[in-house]
Amino acid sequence: MTLAFEQRLAGERILVTGHTGFTGGWLTAWLAAIGAEVHGLALAPEGSPNLFEAARIGEIARHRVVDIRFTDEVRRYVGEVRPTVLIHLAAQPLVRRSYREPVETFATNVMGTANVLEAARACGVRAAVVITTDKVYRNREWDQAYCEVDELGGKDPYSASKACAELVAASFQASFGSGGPAIATARGGNIVGGGDWSEDRLIPDFVRATLAGQPMVLRNPNATRPWQHVLSLCHGYLMLAAGLLDRPGLHVGGWNLGPSVDDVVPVARVVEILSRKWRAPGIRVEPSNLAEAQLLALDSTKAREKLNWCPPWPLEKVLDRTAEWYRDFHDGHADARVLLDRQIAEYRNAIDKVGAC
Repeated sequence: MTLAFEQRLAGERILVTGHTGFTGGWLTAWLAAIGAEVHGLALAPEGSPNLFEAARIGEIARHRVVDIRFTDEVRRYVGEVRPTVLIHLAAQPLVRRSYREPVETFATNVMGTANVLEAARACGVRAAVVITTDKVYRNREWDQAYCEVDELGGKDPYSASKACAELVAASFQASFGSGGPAIATARGGNIVGGGDWSEDRLIPDFVRATLAGQPMVLRNPNATRPWQHVLSLCHGYLMLAAGLLDRPGLHVGGWNLGPSVDDVVPVARVVEILSRKWRAPGIRVEPSNLAEAQLLALDSTKAREKLNWCPPWPLEKVLDRTAEWYRDFHDGHADARVLLDRQIAEYRNAIDKVGAC
């Protein structure tokens, strides 16, 4: 079984920046499974365990350790690879770290994006998907979901830097569209799935507390977020990449990739479901003194109607597969690469069964 967008990308030379990270690892594995020639550019993976090493991502992608803040190194490597497609994931992705390291966050997420797009322009990349976040919108703490025409903003350095990255991508498209890659930006919701061991994220914090037999600390148990599996976002990124190759005029610009309204639930609800599917850690609430949004949801009508992007897994299954991944990995029942390949195959089959939105 091969899906239409997979057929378009099979055999293409695709550069994934940030392939040593959580989402980059899943995306690289999917691309390798459909026969793309995958190259990676990123910093060395952080921490131990990490998905890049656990799932041996270096075996399925030709990769180079490069800091995207360094213009000459980025241009040199992209020029060596000469990809037709770029999927730009490399970033400083953590909100709380951005408060500790604001300058590094802006340098990586803003100038790093400019460096990558300029290198892509210089070597003839045809399609570029720039990954940002649902937090690029000026958050008004309202109940309605944000759509692509809403005002960009961001109070914390991470959100602001990603909103700036949106402006960088739009500027490159407007200024160099005829002589550079067709560029789309993807604004995804809160990603969950196996293999994420980042600091200050809900699912990794749950896993660490469960394994240590210690209470889990929640900062904002009533904060709502658009939760979705990492494969739902990879699915959208690949559809955008294929669309940019064949019909660039219809696919440039910003795209929301968020779950259905039923999957926008409070943090406490996610922890409750995970506890039923694996083990239940104790809970301790310690409110943060850092500004974090309480209400956040995305309107993804555009992606569903124009891309036919229809993620097949509802939240219950998303969290079931997430708990399964960590349980089987940490209990020694399955290798990380086997878990990636197995869940990717299951998700792809589910897309095929769902069909049109």
